[in-house]
Amino acid sequence: MIDKNGKVRAKNIFKLLAKEYPAAKTKLEYTSPFELLVSTILSAQCTDDRVNIVTKSLFNKYKNPKDYLDVNIKELEKDIFSTGFYHQKAKSIRNCCKALIEKHNGKVPADFEALNELPGVGRKTASVVAGNAFGIPAIAVDTHVKRLSNLMGFINSPDPEKIEFRLKELLPEKDWVISSHWLMSHGRKVCTAKKPKCDICIVNSLCPSANINL
Repeated sequence: MIDKNGKVRAKNIFKLLAKEYPAAKTKLEYTSPFELLVSTILSAQCTDDRVNIVTKSLFNKYKNPKDYLDVNIKELEKDIFSTGFYHQKAKSIRNCCKALIEKHNGKVPADFEALNELPGVGRKTASVVAGNAFGIPAIAVDTHVKRLSNLMGFINSPDPEKIEFRLKELLPEKDWVISSHWLMSHGRKVCTAKKPKCDICIVNSLCPSANINL
């Protein structure tokens, strides 16, 4: 069977990943769409584990968008310091909260385009919140998804948006949200950036990069 567009191979790869990671989900800990939004902004260039440590106390101190605007920005920076890039992240969170209050009555919109238009929120963050908080079909492209999509031959591009749309072409809409978690889980556990464990990889027979000295 000729698989010109790669859909059959992609289907088989994701079928194996689904079996390997049946409980895959976001590692970020949150109790509301707003908490997930803040957590995702903080997760840029930072591990989810570190973000969860920070937000454990952060979310007790800041309950809503107004709380982030009422505090001195230097204090907010201190509270999120260990997530890295704290100057920019504090600014992004405050600008985002300002927009939530002015345009959405302080509520996180259950709409991808509205999320994507928020200051400090790009397609990845919008996709995380839309998919995980609201169940809106979306694919979040983080570093793992970007790396594995290229290694597995789904695409040859560093552009997150191109990767997002390519995966949407390859996968049924019902799998869009969970597909990111399958790839992230595999990227953390097996297909690691420094030394992929191709010898134990469940998709090595389908991966064009298997056993290549990366």
